[in-house]
Amino acid sequence: MVEIVKYKPEHKEVWDAFVAASKNGTFLFFRDYMAYHADRFTDHSLLFYRKGKLIALLPANEAGNHIESHGGLTYGGIVSDRQMRAAIMLEIIGQLRLYFQKLGFLKLHYKAIPSIYHQAPAEEDLYALFRNDAILCRRDLASVVALNQPLAYNTLRKRKLKAAERYHISLGQSTDFASFMALEQELLQQKYRVSPVHTAAEISNLAASFPDNIKLYMATETGDILAGVLLYETPAVAHCQYIGTSQRGRDIGGLDMLIHYLLTAVYCHKEYLSFGISTEQQGQVLNENLVANKESYGARSVVHDFYTLSLS
Repeated sequence: MVEIVKYKPEHKEVWDAFVAASKNGTFLFFRDYMAYHADRFTDHSLLFYRKGKLIALLPANEAGNHIESHGGLTYGGIVSDRQMRAAIMLEIIGQLRLYFQKLGFLKLHYKAIPSIYHQAPAEEDLYALFRNDAILCRRDLASVVALNQPLAYNTLRKRKLKAAERYHISLGQSTDFASFMALEQELLQQKYRVSPVHTAAEISNLAASFPDNIKLYMATETGDILAGVLLYETPAVAHCQYIGTSQRGRDIGGLDMLIHYLLTAVYCHKEYLSFGISTEQQGQVLNENLVANKESYGARSVVHDFYTLSLS
């Protein structure tokens, strides 16, 4: 039988070690990352043991009489070890349902970990969710460049890159998170009347805690910011968490130069570079201009799936 243990602070070392050795975990599941917004969520993460051995984790939080996996993370499904088997995952999901039922919760909102983040095949959870009548309730569309393939820029992108070569654009890593997030704040307010999910202080603190995973690259001209990309690095993926450009950067192709630099020089050893999603309203609306811009760099689509599992 699978034994379920609710996470407590004394489990931190064991939890983090399991994430680091798992086949589908990323640094987003380390407790120090989850802790930056712990005050916004009532944590109800779980550890799964079988025959005394830790075999899986579920980062999760309570939301009224529902459970989310995890409300503060982009994705947050079951993290499993490399010995995970389909039959064991069926047992895990079955015991998970019973566990939350007994506590009076009605539904589990499950964010599957997208396949590009897997270091080995890890979709046993999707089969187990299907077997337990979970409903696919949302599907976001992310645009991803496969870095083991030749670059496939469209004609317009090639032209803009060529034109940008006339300018003295400097490219490189930066630690000026405050200036970049101020630019990002301004852009998001102008275009969508929203603010970034993270504050500048949060990003600075997270980057200090995870210097190997959170990095900022910028294109500048005589010290002025033309464009910037804040990236989350995981073993297989460099994910563009925030992308911003000034008007001057747009005019002279600063962002084009920066993305080309990331694709060809900085992250050519990775499997994928993700530009993130282009969907809105729970996946029901595709921002066609946004996705077309990402596809102009040769990016193609990967889905982020969300499920609802009835616990009653």
